[in-house]
Amino acid sequence: MEYFINCNTSTLAPYTANLDQLRASHLYRRLGFSASVATINQATGQSAAALVDSLVDQALNMAPIPAPTWANWTNANYPEDDDARNQLKNQQKSEFQLDYANGLLNNNLRDRLSFFWSNHFVTELEVYNCNSYLYEYIDCLQRNSLRNFKTFVSEIGLTNAMLYYLDGVFNNGNNPNENYGRELYELFTLGEGNGYTEEDIIETAKALSGYVERTEIGCSPVAFDATKHDAGSKTILGQTGNWGYDDVINILFDQRAPEIAEFICRKLYEFFVHPDSKDEANNAQTIINGMAATFVSNDFEIAPVLRQLFKSQHFFDDEAIGVIIKSPIDFYFNTLKETGFSYTDTNVAEMVNYSALLSQEIFEPVDVAGWQRDRSWINTNFMIGRWLTIESILENFYMADNEQFRTLGLDISGNAGLTSTNPDVVARLIIDFILPKGLLDEPEYSKAFAIFRSDIEEVYYEGGNQESWTLATWPQAPFQVYLLLQYLARQPEFQLK
Repeated sequence: MEYFINCNTSTLAPYTANLDQLRASHLYRRLGFSASVATINQATGQSAAALVDSLVDQALNMAPIPAPTWANWTNANYPEDDDARNQLKNQQKSEFQLDYANGLLNNNLRDRLSFFWSNHFVTELEVYNCNSYLYEYIDCLQRNSLRNFKTFVSEIGLTNAMLYYLDGVFNNGNNPNENYGRELYELFTLGEGNGYTEEDIIETAKALSGYVERTEIGCSPVAFDATKHDAGSKTILGQTGNWGYDDVINILFDQRAPEIAEFICRKLYEFFVHPDSKDEANNAQTIINGMAATFVSNDFEIAPVLRQLFKSQHFFDDEAIGVIIKSPIDFYFNTLKETGFSYTDTNVAEMVNYSALLSQEIFEPVDVAGWQRDRSWINTNFMIGRWLTIESILENFYMADNEQFRTLGLDISGNAGLTSTNPDVVARLIIDFILPKGLLDEPEYSKAFAIFRSDIEEVYYEGGNQESWTLATWPQAPFQVYLLLQYLARQPEFQLK
């Protein structure tokens, strides 16, 4: 697959034209997991500023996932028998994973971001193996996903999941563990080797020490023990004192604000706009600098940065559309949302399982650095896996109710679906809705048109009699739409958003 070079020369100035269908679809593919034809049609013609504000406000005001009954359970709440305990834990995990996956489908920007942050502030459930810790962690991600980044950093570091995952629970004052201190700088706030030294890491570990107290019952909350905190003087980023946890966060954000802002805004840019941000020939650095200035001037509030970016000419530039490779979750969930097919929890669970087979398992990033995204999603095995699984998914939807394929075609094609006897006209409308920027060239469209025409005789496409073909009336039309979707799902353009 071609790797896109970032040729976007547009600025952060507001995008003032009303949204066309292409840009409305682009907005929903990036800010959520796409949207239905009806939602895209409703967004078409709106101003970008109004729609972005609406989506950001919705995300800010959304309540976190409800606490499950086991939210505060320790191992004492589970059966003593190992098999029974593991079976119950796995059942709870599967149910919570499904609840969260439905949140990804329904909550647009809020859970698009909570999922993004789960790949930034990484933990792996299989490492700490406590469902109560998982719930606390996800709750933290959702509550902070668009709010204050400094508060976010402070809170996430004291979640039980993070304390166990990065060895904070083993960080005693007399025997400091540097793991969390290192990742706080390298992965979470500054970037590798950017504005800190090995000595800063050692001193930071001492300041973060003491969150080690836990009962003998597994999955109990970790508490602070002052006797196991290093109470001596430490020098961190040039500041000397008897520092503790809160001091570390304050010093970090006071002394390295520009570096933090640039590092985080680059990650947001690469995730939401274009994976290529470092080529000196492109305009990305200027955009990132503008975002970073907004971040610092708003005391590290995330929402103002996203409002600025998502309303910009740069975000809606042609060069920003269809240039990010869909993750496995994107691949399946975008299809589900865009088709509007009727689905059940069984369908969603199947997609979650398929995503795990393609190396994106919810709650289980690959390592502390997270999924590397974009090109890492595309190799020979993964591509074959995508083709075979989406083929199965579409076949299941067709078997369940083939008429929903006609409905999709009519929703997309509108009046043409009702009246046109030319299948190529209808097919082009479907293709251009499903693919971010259509197919590569006219010969590629011709191949897709031939698939859509199926084996229906040419005479029925010529019009002028009662047996003329239209999408609305032809008995085989649902199968034609099904064939076209199966074909498109194998195209390179379908892998992009």
